[in-house]
Amino acid sequence: MRCTGEEPPRIARKSNCLTVNLIDYQPANDYPPRVPNAPVDEEVVIPALLRAARGSYSQAIGLRLAEAGFEDLPRNGGFVLGGMSHHGGSAVDMIRGLGVTKQAASQLIDTLVLRGYLTRELNPEDRRRMTIELTERGRAAAAAVRSGIQAIDAELAEMLTESELAGLRAGLAALARIRERAREGA
Repeated sequence: MRCTGEEPPRIARKSNCLTVNLIDYQPANDYPPRVPNAPVDEEVVIPALLRAARGSYSQAIGLRLAEAGFEDLPRNGGFVLGGMSHHGGSAVDMIRGLGVTKQAASQLIDTLVLRGYLTRELNPEDRRRMTIELTERGRAAAAAVRSGIQAIDAELAEMLTESELAGLRAGLAALARIRERAREGA
């Protein structure tokens, strides 16, 4: 079941899972998964290639999450759980990487806690702070996220040479730095 219409619901029931605020809302006019019949050469502009490629990881991750029974993981939840589990980042670090508002970040954490992926407790050393940790369910979902990532990484390794893959990483990292500079300058 997908939310549709101009305004997303504030709180709604989707089958047997709770949708909290805007976390699960996705507009009805989703981007197409690929550019139809587009040649892959220098004539295709980079934004079009990025748009066509952007769903590769999310589709593989979504498939692994569904297979493991984690269909209620909110949008961006996999990024937070995967980053906490596999890169040692805190929930705050992961959400900061998403570039969302404090309200959206708080809603995402609330949803992950309500659905059993994270725990949130007062920090015993500083009662003004909260300690946020992965639950067993959160670690299992993070493993499913990792499995989806590894599947696409393996396909890329079959399709590209090591130097091409290194060039892809370098180009994407450069685009991320450009975005950060623009964000800092704004």
